[in-house]
Amino acid sequence: MRPSRFVLAALLAASFAAGCNKQTSPAASPTTASTNAAGAQCDLPSDQVVGTFKLDGAEQKVTYGELTARIGAPLADLEKKKQELLKRGLDGYVIEKLVQAEAKKRGMANEDALLKAEVEEKVAPPSDAEIQKVFDQAKAGGQLPAEVTLEQVKPQIVNMLGEQAKRDKAQAFFADLKSKADVQNMLPEKRTQVEATGPSKGPEGAPVTIVEFSDFQCPFCGKARTTVDEVVKSYGDKVRLVFRHFPLSFHENAPKAAEAAACAQDQGKFWEMHDKLFSNQQALKVDDLKKYAADLGLDAARFNECLDSGKKAEQIKKDQAAGEKAGVSGTPAFFINGVALSGAVPADDFKAIIDSELKKKK
Repeated sequence: MRPSRFVLAALLAASFAAGCNKQTSPAASPTTASTNAAGAQCDLPSDQVVGTFKLDGAEQKVTYGELTARIGAPLADLEKKKQELLKRGLDGYVIEKLVQAEAKKRGMANEDALLKAEVEEKVAPPSDAEIQKVFDQAKAGGQLPAEVTLEQVKPQIVNMLGEQAKRDKAQAFFADLKSKADVQNMLPEKRTQVEATGPSKGPEGAPVTIVEFSDFQCPFCGKARTTVDEVVKSYGDKVRLVFRHFPLSFHENAPKAAEAAACAQDQGKFWEMHDKLFSNQQALKVDDLKKYAADLGLDAARFNECLDSGKKAEQIKKDQAAGEKAGVSGTPAFFINGVALSGAVPADDFKAIIDSELKKKK
């Protein structure tokens, strides 16, 4: 039986991973797709010849290793997307079956009736305070013209908040169903080697290391911060978090914000600046960054010289290059002991991978 409209919508809501994404290079995409479309060439020996050409009458050979080295970043990106698609496809299939079974168990007419009862009917309308907060934030961030009034956009805000509440409720309901069903994901994990260098939380010898690539201007990174903090806190010394910079090209204030965090790191206050920047994503101009440094009690002259000189720009670019090599194409992006996880996903997505990794360490 095919899932109904409401089931499909709820499944999509539960598995949707939001993030800020950069445009894939037009030149790289066709090459990547044709190379990996069938997945048949992934395991070739690095010295296997995959092409030849003549140069000044002499035959030249191209090995698989040379080819993959040249297009390594887009290949890694494609492989990461493939793994995520497989995981989300499996998750969606399992949820669909669990929802069908639960509806039948309760004697309900269909899955729509179950999800209406567990999701739609349990979502309260947003309060006036919540609506006002969204409106004020949109105005402060320049997302709404000055002349627009709350009454003009209130229906859109109510709809947006309602859909978000439904997504959250659906995710919680599906997580509960999966927990009761003892769902196990046995797909082989593709691991990516990512150097865990940068400001960190947790012991270096922790059995699980999370490397995060993030952008201070990305709203999804800001949303993910709360989830990451929750995860790190819940696992204590079993998890180490390492932060790496990945400012996206279309976020004009993100590069300098990343430099500001790096400058604050020199004075031992990276995480304080990290939190300050994510709490003020609509105000990340250079003057704002200098104000935050003063608010945090940093040596203003030293911080300002660091920021104005651009001395941390190269460090930020190295993080970006490392992320691109690992297949990062948007933010936030996480590597949990090398297992990729992308977007502002719920804490349960982190915990599923972390719990699996901890079991392997026993």
